Amino acid sequence: MNKIEGNRPGQTNGKPKRVTILQVAADAGVSFAAVSKVLRNAYGVSESLRERVNASIKKLGYTPNTAARGLRGRSFVVGVVFPDMRNPFLADIFAGISAGFERTPYQAVQGIASQSNERDLTQAMIDMQMDGLILVSSSLSPEQLTDLGSRIPAVAIGNRPLVETTFDTVNNNDEQSGRLVVQHLAKQGAERIAMLSLEHPTAMRMRESGYRHEMEAQGLSAYINIARTEQTPRGIYGGMEKLLESRPQALFCWCDAVAFEAISHARSNGLRVPEDLAIVGHDNTVYCALDQNSLTSVDQSGEQIGTHAARLLVERFEGRIETEQILLQPRLVVRRSSTLDG
Repeated sequence: MNKIEGNRPGQTNGKPKRVTILQVAADAGVSFAAVSKVLRNAYGVSESLRERVNASIKKLGYTPNTAARGLRGRSFVVGVVFPDMRNPFLADIFAGISAGFERTPYQAVQGIASQSNERDLTQAMIDMQMDGLILVSSSLSPEQLTDLGSRIPAVAIGNRPLVETTFDTVNNNDEQSGRLVVQHLAKQGAERIAMLSLEHPTAMRMRESGYRHEMEAQGLSAYINIARTEQTPRGIYGGMEKLLESRPQALFCWCDAVAFEAISHARSNGLRVPEDLAIVGHDNTVYCALDQNSLTSVDQSGEQIGTHAARLLVERFEGRIETEQILLQPRLVVRRSSTLDG
């Protein structure tokens, strides 16, 4: 005989019943308004109140109803658009963004866009009532970014507008990156210093500018050599082949992932690193410090970039109108790939 059981307490039709803000308030011994302020990260909330409310949220398993929030004009969700996720530096940025939202009610969700569909993806995120956007190495034009910033709070990473615009930015001083690399390599005695750059015109143009200016400052104008490639194995291989024809003494790569490929390619061509070819990357991702890589790299602190981007969005949500552009200063971390003393 089959036994028919009724719903257990806290369940409706066999499904767990959603915990409400009122239940959180009752458990914490505070008002509905107090819980709401904590969830909104409102100004003036004391640390003791925040801890009490968060303890009850964790205890009861409360999760915000984002659909209902959307109907009230706020979803507490931020969209983050990446061009790729195979580069570990982009994962560092996302970790920083997530850390930046930790003490707020906001959550970050990510999407990956190619140059052809980035506009469609950002529009889809707006249609889903996300509160703001963070765009990393965006392929959108300055006009498209300006239009986007006029419709939704937005932060661009890896995009430095030359004039006042509608969106905030967080960037590494990429021109200084190029200068630091050339200064280091020239100090090692290298003259024929080449650069493997990216075809897509993002922060790479600023890195190229720093490389050119420092080569000129070092009296090495005759050896300026830049190869721009697509971010594909075939493109990187072609760029390396082109540069190796000029027999460079040193190579500056636009990111660490490409620098690792360059090391492999150089060794497969019988070149010793760094004795025959010194190699420098950019981003100082976690794999650089591994002994088998020991890659010299420019540190632009991806997590710090992400944390700043999250903070700028929260400030926008809280009413800031003025545009802010943050420029972080890089540093060079020297390892064996560029010097025998590394």
